[in-house]
Amino acid sequence: MASGFFALLDDIAALMDDVAVMSKVAAKKTAGILGDDLAVNAEKASGFASSRELPVLWAITKGSLLNKAIILPIAFLLSAFLPLAITIILILGGLYLAYEGAEKIHEFLFHRKHTKTADATVSFTEAEILVMEKEKVKSAIVTDFILSVEIVIIALGTVMEKPLFTQVAVVSIIAIIATIGVYGIVALIVRMDEMGFKLIALNTREGSFSKYIGNILVQALPKVIKALSIIGTIALILVAGGIFVHNIAILHHFAEQLPSIVKEFSIGLVIGFAVLGIISLIKKVFIPKKSII
Repeated sequence: MASGFFALLDDIAALMDDVAVMSKVAAKKTAGILGDDLAVNAEKASGFASSRELPVLWAITKGSLLNKAIILPIAFLLSAFLPLAITIILILGGLYLAYEGAEKIHEFLFHRKHTKTADATVSFTEAEILVMEKEKVKSAIVTDFILSVEIVIIALGTVMEKPLFTQVAVVSIIAIIATIGVYGIVALIVRMDEMGFKLIALNTREGSFSKYIGNILVQALPKVIKALSIIGTIALILVAGGIFVHNIAILHHFAEQLPSIVKEFSIGLVIGFAVLGIISLIKKVFIPKKSII
């Protein structure tokens, strides 16, 4: 009886070791997409009033956890019974990410001056600000959903040959890391200025170390946010291009001499602008402009 109990403990220990080893492998496989996820979500979570940054980030984090709760069981079921559906979902998600990246580039190239002028002259009511905040949170959660699908599928692909318990444990661990780790770092980024002001207030003496570091953090935040906005846009297109290249045979074998990052970015960019053009055309044809009285 005792020997059977200890044998069971050995089996559990071996299984947990396998989970730990495969979690490391899956983490390495998803490291790139997790980096992209960080860049995209840091850019999405920025631009709010200081008092609203953490509540907004918490709302996005809760949405991300809900995304994982929806994605994980569906991914396991589809992987077992309808693997083609996973590919279709990935490609549709890739189209959305490519479109969003292309739209950001288009806005930057053709509407930047107009946006700056509008921001300088238009003031918004509190109700309007809350509506815009909700829209941005919703957009962030939708983007997180697509990136989460990609993370879960890549992690699942590393343990397909393993027992079901190992699959569930490893993919769940990666999903938790993708949420808590990513949004924890995002929280630190968006609160850089707040930490900087607190460090400045610690010491009134000019030239003190705390004041020096605090000033660096305060001055660095706008630059970091701007950089993350650019990196996040590039990440959207790269992730989309990667989805297309790895899941569409004709694109997988297209221009094989090119470095993968150049190939994925180029394909993501072209498809993104194609989708943007189609959606813009549909809007012009089917959504009438408001008449000016």
